[in-house]
Formats: sequence, C-alpha cells, structure tokens
Amino acid sequence: MDRVGIGIIGCGNISAAYLKAARAFPILDVKAVADLNPAAAEARGAEFGIPATTVDGLLADPGIEIVVNLTVPLAHVEVGLMAIAAGKHIHSEKPLAIDTAEARPLLDAARAKGLRVGCAPDTFLGGAHQTCRKLIDDGAIGQPLAGTAFFMCPGHERWHPSPGFFYLRGGGPVLDMAPYYVTDLVNLLGPVARVAAIAARARAVRTITSQPLAGQQIPVEVATHAAATLEFVSGPVVTMVMSFDVPRHRHRPIELYGSEGAMAVPDPNWFGGQIEIGTAAGDWRAVITEHAYANGNFRIIGVADMAHAIRKNRPHRASGELAYHVLEVMEAVQHSSDEGRHVRIESRPERPAMLPGDLMPGDLD
Repeated sequence: MDRVGIGIIGCGNISAAYLKAARAFPILDVKAVADLNPAAAEARGAEFGIPATTVDGLLADPGIEIVVNLTVPLAHVEVGLMAIAAGKHIHSEKPLAIDTAEARPLLDAARAKGLRVGCAPDTFLGGAHQTCRKLIDDGAIGQPLAGTAFFMCPGHERWHPSPGFFYLRGGGPVLDMAPYYVTDLVNLLGPVARVAAIAARARAVRTITSQPLAGQQIPVEVATHAAATLEFVSGPVVTMVMSFDVPRHRHRPIELYGSEGAMAVPDPNWFGGQIEIGTAAGDWRAVITEHAYANGNFRIIGVADMAHAIRKNRPHRASGELAYHVLEVMEAVQHSSDEGRHVRIESRPERPAMLPGDLMPGDLD
C-alpha cells in the first residue's frame, strides 16, 4: 500500500508523542514539521530527523496529504481551514473547536472539497477500549443502564511548561479532558441525547508551580469544576465530573453498570489498562485485553486510520462528525449550567467501527 505523506503544524509539548508514535505505523510518511515559532520547529525536526519548514511551505508541499494540527485550541479551526483551502485532509488535536458555531464551517468546507476531517482523541482505538466495546456489544454486562466518568486533579499548572491556555477561553477541564471520556463513552454506548450540568470556577487567579514559569500567576476565564449527567440515546444515564480543583480522589475513570453486571473501563487518556467485570453474585474479576494497541502510546493512530481509510476508500474512525458530537456535548455542559435546564444534543454520529481483534502491528484493517 502506498504511504501517505503527513505534515505536522504545531511543535509544542504533544508533538513529540505524535512523532514517536508515527514510527509504529508504516503507512505514515512524516514529510515536515512547522510552527509559528521557527525555533520550535527546528528543534523538533532535529530531534526526529524531519525537515522543518514554514506553515505556508508545509501547506504548499504536494507530497503532504494530511495535515496534523497540533496548535492550541483557539487556533484549531483557523489552521484547519488553511489546510482545507490548500487541498489537504486535516486531523486536529482535541477539541475540534472551542464551540460548535466555529466547528460547523470547518466540516462544511471539508465536505464541499471532498476532504476528510479527523480529530483526537484517538485513545478509544486502544486495545483496552476496543475490548471493552466488544464485551459490551457481546452482552458481558447485559443491557447498559448507567455509569460514572471522573477526571479530577489539582490543575495542569503543576506540570505543564506553559499552562496558561488551559485556563483561558477554549480551556478548562471540560474542553481539555472530557474529550477522552465522552469520546470513549460514545464508542461504548453510542451518541448522547441530552445533558444537565452545573459548572463553577473556584479561583480567579492561579499560580504556576511548574518550570520554567514557576511563581507566575495566570488568570482563570473558564469553569474549573463541572458535574454533569449525560443521557444516551440508547438509554444509559452517566454521571460525569471534570475538575481542575480536586487535590486527590479514589474514583475510577469510567464504570458502566448493566442489567447483568458492571464494568471498570481503564483511563480513556491511555490505550491500555486493566479491565474488570463484577456481578451482584461475585467480586470484580480481571478481563484479558483481546485487541492490539494496548501496550504503548499510539497517539497518532487516528491519523494512521485516516491514512488507511483514504487508501481503501472507507470511513475513518476518529471522524470530524464524532468530534463535533463530543464538542456539542461539552458545550452543553456550560449551557446547561448557565441556563438551568436540560440541553438536547442534535447531532447523531454513527458509532465508529470496531477494530478487528487480530491485527498485526501497524495494521488497522
């Protein structure tokens, strides 16, 4: 199969994970990296032996079919539209946009030109989450009825080298971390029908404790704690809490409760992890992961799946429509809190096709 040329725009903290993971997928041919800060592109390119160029130069390269957009959330749509105008498919870091009003023109522009839009997270394609999907579809816990989803921490200013954007418009725990949880829940249960939530901001200013900006204060423009209830089209009701205000907790990332049992789903920010199933008659028991891509960080697998999909003319799994639905759900959290009402979700994406259980390394079909 012919390789697919990709170019990466945005050489910040996450770009190293993408470039390392690209080595696991022979279909990907990383042609160039670019950044508005030329020094960042030069440094990342030198680290991985990849040419560094300008954004305009990358977009003009005829050998690049997919642009991987790793810029900050406020720039996701601007860069995506530039890539589409240049005739490139686009795969963005999460979230797809900072709101649905901004995201829809991106999807419409791509559709008008016959181009694909993809978006992180792609961790739901990890072996543990694909095995959970198969277990649910096979009736391992009976009919799914309810669940919980928790991400809670003291805040990203403890570890990120430049954490300010996490607390500005486009940031916060919902837009930053809920994409992993909501995407995995849609993978497991199907689309969301409506949302009810309360969101709050604990502090107006936070102090960075990570290097190199330790001691600097950053303004907080967004809610930093959100408690939501998601009702799924298929029936389950899931309690979700996303927070940058919790010093420590003991909740598991995701638990799903069915008519015949319960399932502990591993952290959706990662590809592997221990799956457990429990019943009313017995204790929790570990379940073996059956699918590939569980042992490692494959944080470019969605791009590789898009590349295979282009060559085989099939739908790609980490799609723009899926990401739009997740964005609509996240946006509804704040709308519900602000307006004191349930918010109905209009989009209805298809559940992504499950990965085969017997894949060889590098394969996705």
